[in-house]
Amino acid sequence: MDTPELTDNSRADVIRHRIRQALPTTLTGVSVLIALLLLSPVAWVLLQAAAVGPDQAVELLWNGDTLRIVTNSMVLVGAVTAASILVGVPLAFLTVQTDLPFRRFWTIVSALPLVIPSYIGAFAFVSAFGPRGVLQGVLAPLGVQELPEIYGLVGTVLVLTLFTYPYVYLTTRASLLSFDGTVVEAARTLNHTRWEAFRRVTLPQIKPGIAAGSLLVALYTLSDFGTPAIMQYDVFTRMIYVWYNNAFLGRAALFSLLLLGLTVGILLWESRFNASREGAHVSAGSRRPGRISLGRWKWPALAFCSLVALLGLAVPLGVLFMWLFRTSPAYAEGGLTFELSYAFNSIGVAAAAAVAAVALGLPIAYLAARSDGWLGSLPERATYVGYAMPGVVLGLALIFLGLKYVSALYLTVPLLVFAYVVRFIPQAVGTIESSILQVDPKHGEAARSMGNSPLRSFRRVVFPQIAPGVVAGGALVFLTTMKELPATLLLRPLGFETFVTYIWQVQEQGYYGQAAVPALILVAVSALSMLIILKGDRYDVT
Repeated sequence: MDTPELTDNSRADVIRHRIRQALPTTLTGVSVLIALLLLSPVAWVLLQAAAVGPDQAVELLWNGDTLRIVTNSMVLVGAVTAASILVGVPLAFLTVQTDLPFRRFWTIVSALPLVIPSYIGAFAFVSAFGPRGVLQGVLAPLGVQELPEIYGLVGTVLVLTLFTYPYVYLTTRASLLSFDGTVVEAARTLNHTRWEAFRRVTLPQIKPGIAAGSLLVALYTLSDFGTPAIMQYDVFTRMIYVWYNNAFLGRAALFSLLLLGLTVGILLWESRFNASREGAHVSAGSRRPGRISLGRWKWPALAFCSLVALLGLAVPLGVLFMWLFRTSPAYAEGGLTFELSYAFNSIGVAAAAAVAAVALGLPIAYLAARSDGWLGSLPERATYVGYAMPGVVLGLALIFLGLKYVSALYLTVPLLVFAYVVRFIPQAVGTIESSILQVDPKHGEAARSMGNSPLRSFRRVVFPQIAPGVVAGGALVFLTTMKELPATLLLRPLGFETFVTYIWQVQEQGYYGQAAVPALILVAVSALSMLIILKGDRYDVT
């Protein structure tokens, strides 16, 4: 017969066993609930769109304006993606496989335009090349009274290409660095010219990298709001914002659904492309192909790299510093004064978003890293829906939620922070999951075998090892949130200004000089984000 003490110990063991058995289920349940919460904005858009009658929906969707906007959006996505490939792939090839002079310098410089938010680049270009801009002022004494139009499709494609091509450049460069150079040398021994070796051997191997970068460019272009708005080119995001401001909520909701449909269409097309590609397997190897001598093509190659760096870096940064130091009233004076509270607001909501993203992302990342089943990875995959959702659509969805269902949250800081979490939580989940995968599962099992509960084992053994990844994930969300424009414009409380809303206001009123300091701060913030990403990926600049 058991003593009372042994009976108590047995009961404690049973409880611990039940906790251990229940934890995976509990973790899955918590992760699924978080994923459903993050997916909820899609439901709010569907509900608002469903409120529009069928006849009215057909009338709104099947007319000339809608077809024009669909066409404009698709043309813009296609043109920017194609132009980014034409810029990014040659730059990657030149910096990896040729004897380009100052190769390490060009490797870094070619990636740097990614640190400039495209909307800051857009109004820098308008200031430089627009009517009564800097270039017009320089050329006027020479008799040039008018420059080609910077607004519209051409200007939008130019600006978005200059600040998104690094996606293609970075992914293509990674592919070039990873594949086995002996394959190219084998092709050369079969009397293939360098061009034939590139077309028949190198190009099929780097296609996945080009496709991955092109997908990022296409999704960014489709979801971007600031650049088309500044360049006055009608696409989905701009028109949704205009219709929301004019109280056409039904039309805005329908167009949000169309925009989501196009986003899903691009993702499906990319999946089918990856599934159907032939001969595109990457043969990784430690041996890289020998450097290709550029010969007389060295100078055109240097001119190409210099032109891209001039337009993508020198022009926007030069304009920002000009705004900073120029004393003309149109640049340095003006209607709006930057207040220190705007900086505190930006930092406060970004910090709250980072903490919330880490707290909600941790169970999802742990489940994804430690589960072999499809259910374990499903919540992690669901987080990417919000990431792919354009910010203007997300903002509109949460406005519907606030207006119709939870009025206490309408235009409040908690709702704004929730929008940031929905948008950027995959950055935290991905970083934390990578850290968890590097921790040997036996460490946690050893702690549990010593009588620790799973939660205690995680806190005492696993968490200290993944803490750097948790901090990096939170920092990435913090820095990215600081730059988010459309969701902030739509969801901020009345009178609540941040860096990006201030920049947007002074840009709309033409007081560009007032935007210099916050714009330069955002560029520095973007640079920090990129450093974290590159450090995490151990990016090779050799």
